[in-house]
Amino acid sequence: MTDRNRLIYLPLGGAGEIGMNCYVYGYGDKGAERLIVVDTGVAFPDMDGQPGVDLILPDIDWLAERADRIEGIFITHAHEDHVGGLGHLWSRLRAPVYARAFTAIHARRKMEEVGQDPEQVRVVEAYPAVVEAGPFRVQFAPVSHSIPEAAALVIDTPGGRVVHSGDFKIDRDPVVGEAFDEEMFRDIAGRGVKAFICDSTNVFSRHPGRSESQLPEPIGKLIADARGMVVATTFASNVARLKTLADAGVAQGRSICLLGRAMKRMVTAAVEAGVLTDFPRTLSPEEATEVPRDSLMLIVTGSQGERRAASAALSRGSYLGHELKEGDLFLFSSKTIPGNEIGVARIQNALAEKGVLIVDEASGFYHVSGHANRPDIEAMHDLLRPQVVVPNHGEYRHLAEHARLALSKGMTGIVAANGSMVELSGNAPQVVEYVEVGKTYLDGSALIGAFDGVIRDRMKLALNGIVIVALIVDEEDEILEDAWVALRGLPETGAQGGDLAVMIEEELSAMLPRLGAKTIDDDDKLEEAVRRAARDVCVSEIGKKPEVSVLISRLMAE
Repeated sequence: MTDRNRLIYLPLGGAGEIGMNCYVYGYGDKGAERLIVVDTGVAFPDMDGQPGVDLILPDIDWLAERADRIEGIFITHAHEDHVGGLGHLWSRLRAPVYARAFTAIHARRKMEEVGQDPEQVRVVEAYPAVVEAGPFRVQFAPVSHSIPEAAALVIDTPGGRVVHSGDFKIDRDPVVGEAFDEEMFRDIAGRGVKAFICDSTNVFSRHPGRSESQLPEPIGKLIADARGMVVATTFASNVARLKTLADAGVAQGRSICLLGRAMKRMVTAAVEAGVLTDFPRTLSPEEATEVPRDSLMLIVTGSQGERRAASAALSRGSYLGHELKEGDLFLFSSKTIPGNEIGVARIQNALAEKGVLIVDEASGFYHVSGHANRPDIEAMHDLLRPQVVVPNHGEYRHLAEHARLALSKGMTGIVAANGSMVELSGNAPQVVEYVEVGKTYLDGSALIGAFDGVIRDRMKLALNGIVIVALIVDEEDEILEDAWVALRGLPETGAQGGDLAVMIEEELSAMLPRLGAKTIDDDDKLEEAVRRAARDVCVSEIGKKPEVSVLISRLMAE
């Protein structure tokens, strides 16, 4: 290794936040490193901060400017916050995509949905199989998580070995998928690990992680005691939980029906990839309507309060012929992701109004996390014995706590939030550069930047409403007739009881004749005068300063 070569790590999303994971590794001459990308995830918007937005994606401008240096894109697993942005971002990166079989099914679908070539996604085998990508040798090391075929990445470079944990937990009996393989990680550690980039989600949870295999008994007892219809919701991607729920329902004599496209799609993909071979027979929604309610179990989407998912639809009324009634049981076999509390509470309140019994993780042992708790994180530290620990996948407080944990165990811990480029070369890792990163919004079919002003303007409209004013100016720069005013998102009646639009029109009728020719001849000056007058009326009558859009039509001389 020359003095100029360096090994770098750069998070573009997922470090300092939960979701939208996207990480870059580089090796080579300073400023000319060959690069690989790990994950291209998304986050989900809320109406308070991103009204109307469909998805939030990482800002990859820095990466796109260096696309000719990208050797490959590696997807650790098929959760949306790791693969959901692939199709939207790939056209700017244009590098081969590598994933394990189950993940590849979803990655290819993401590509197809936006018209990209799904054959760019290449299926790779698990460790010790190797993908050669420029100066990188990458291996997919199976880990347990809440989705099949999740993998840590073992990244070998001339500058040392890096292990990128991806999302993981220590589960020796995960029901579906691969059990935690301690001997494999001892083998990985054998060559020495320079840096461990590690999931920090549950670093504050000090009790040992629990196994999926512990859930059938309490869930089975819950279903056995139920008297009406049973409905359960969980993450659609948690195929192991879907099997746990379905098996428990069948064991209590209930027929199983899956409701929600995402859930059916995940089960189909798991069967296609060979990771799910014995899922119980399920009924179609139509067939399930013929089953007595006390012999039926629905497993439905919408555990996070999604408005269009099956859970929300059932809480509002009926869905595909099924309706909840007093005495039915609704199980939330999931953890509410921070930020989703309002949506989940909305559904639970609607269910409570129907007299439905609601059970969630606060009611008993009905969910296990897919992320490593603090003891599991420490166990991985002990197994790999890395020189450096770089926490990722967590809010800033998670990263800082994880770094302190590493330091307490005699390792170097460094906090690197999004945009912090860390040089891992040598014995003293350090942040060597800060890259400006933000967010990219998928708005319909368009990608827009967080600072483009679109969402800011939309929020202004949502908060303040809008006044639309139309004017006609003739060829002699005289305003014809009176201004026409329309309101959107504002009260029709002002404080004095009059029609607000009419009051604005009357104010403009009095103001416009007083304007000089220079103002009327200049669209910008005319717009500003109209905007100020309309806002003054609104402030006086309703205490609001709305947005004002002025439409000026100018007649041309023949």
